Amino acid sequence: MRSLNSHNRTFPHHSTAAWFGTGRRGFTLVEILIVVVILGILASIVIPQFTNATTSSQDSAVQMNLHRIRSRIEVYREEHNGKWPTYANFVAQMTQATNAAGETAPVNTEGYPFGPYLAYIPRNPFEDSNTISDEAVIDGGEPSGWYYDEQTGAFHANDSERTFEF
Repeated sequence: MRSLNSHNRTFPHHSTAAWFGTGRRGFTLVEILIVVVILGILASIVIPQFTNATTSSQDSAVQMNLHRIRSRIEVYREEHNGKWPTYANFVAQMTQATNAAGETAPVNTEGYPFGPYLAYIPRNPFEDSNTISDEAVIDGGEPSGWYYDEQTGAFHANDSERTFEF
């Protein structure tokens, strides 16, 4: 019998064909099923983490939008002698120039020194909408992008009870 050394690795009584199998091509059904099961298990672990990250980023976007809009509503109120924007003209009063009475005009119109407070009304990422409603989802109203109460100046996300409380 020959000895094995690092330069000449030979295995007695085994040919290359016997060692690797003759005519074997591809994978068996059992091997493929095992791989599919392992991939399924990994996917079931990873996918919920992406879902949570998406919800978390949407929560952050809603909260940032609410903060920005609410602060701009407060600026409007300060410049208009304690009056809130009206529901009927909210978008125009927030995105165009206004005078002390709350009337709107294009930006840089003489006699309309205030605003615009927002370049546009942002979208609520949960509803993918920037519509504004005066019926709150928590009071049985239909979901919309946002809720605005012209009596109190309250501005909320209006897609669910959970985000309404932001």
